[in-house]
Amino acid sequence: MKKTLFLLPFFFISCHSNEDMNILQQLISENKNTLGTPAEHPEKFELQIIYTQINRDENNHLNFTSNHFNVNKNNYFYPASTIKMPNAFLALEKLNRLNINNLDKHSELHIDSIRPPQTALQGDSTSQNGTASIAHFIKKTFVVSDNDASNRLYEFLGQEYLNEELAKKGFNHTKIIHRLGPSGFPFGVEENRYTNSFTFFGIDTILYRQEEAHGKLQNLPVIELLQKGKGYMSDGKLVNEPKDFSMKNRFALEDMEGVLRAVIFPEATAKHQRFELTEDDYQFLYKVMSMRPRESQYPKYTEVEYDSYVKFFIYGDKKEPIPDHIRIFNKVGWAYGYLTDVSYIVDFEKNIEFFLTATIKVNENEIYNDDNYQYESIGLPFLSNLGKVIYDYEIQRERKYQPDLSKFKIVY
Repeated sequence: MKKTLFLLPFFFISCHSNEDMNILQQLISENKNTLGTPAEHPEKFELQIIYTQINRDENNHLNFTSNHFNVNKNNYFYPASTIKMPNAFLALEKLNRLNINNLDKHSELHIDSIRPPQTALQGDSTSQNGTASIAHFIKKTFVVSDNDASNRLYEFLGQEYLNEELAKKGFNHTKIIHRLGPSGFPFGVEENRYTNSFTFFGIDTILYRQEEAHGKLQNLPVIELLQKGKGYMSDGKLVNEPKDFSMKNRFALEDMEGVLRAVIFPEATAKHQRFELTEDDYQFLYKVMSMRPRESQYPKYTEVEYDSYVKFFIYGDKKEPIPDHIRIFNKVGWAYGYLTDVSYIVDFEKNIEFFLTATIKVNENEIYNDDNYQYESIGLPFLSNLGKVIYDYEIQRERKYQPDLSKFKIVY
């Protein structure tokens, strides 16, 4: 019988939101030369930022102070791969809720193809034993943001279940309604409602079989600016009308931090917002969320996937190794000219910790699907410098009590 960790709500938690020239707004104002054009014209770049300070008391209990810059949950941005994060957390939770003896995240699974353009999967050559599993999908999802791996998690959850569970947890400005490319490209709106059947195996036995599901998505959150830009490319031709994002995934910035915080600090999360995970699940997630590609043996990644490949803050504009005493537990997304990162950042030498979440649009010509985005020239330098500004501030910020960060010190 599987044991699921349920944490007692005895921690003192305090959250504040400062809107009148909070420290984040002040830091951006004071560092415009460093941060560049997006700091001068946040509306043009659809810039949204949340910086959350973490303070502890003498018993290591948590106190959060969130600072917002230009945040509006009703202003749409394309979340891209950040939606892989709740997919991963909910997949682990679903396995625990099934409560089947010997079924866990490492169990071998096969995926059937019921209808086009679905694809079957019988194994995974990148895993140590050549089998596919939820754990291996999650690892690839975080270490290099593997699209196919996350799409398999979406298929395991099913569109309807996934969104119902997010809504129950209070993440009401999030909807995950489609797979991601390139493996997600063939799927239209109706095809994304259908998700493949799964079979999980033990030793010479079937542990669990899940049949094909059909989602009936309802109640998309009301949101503004769903028609974006001046035009978009389709089949190699320019269409001179705004691109319609009304049937694209949605993930508000505040929901992003909330989802991440629920796993980083479940003890400081309201009970209804926690994910039902085991202690082993948490340790597994902390490891794969903060792992650099070079630290993975299965899969074995090449030098193409450098340390900051999916770490935008502080190091996103460089390819040098990230110091071992700094760990970033995060999920990034980039597509359609949007760059987004939701991170919990720790420095074990300086004993600091903070949350930073931001999204920026870099699409100067306002044409979508033309691959003419300013990721390297504007987006990554901005997010990297933003991370440095906050990190430098955190170094000098006074704390009455030092945090105990031992649970985040992982052996890779």
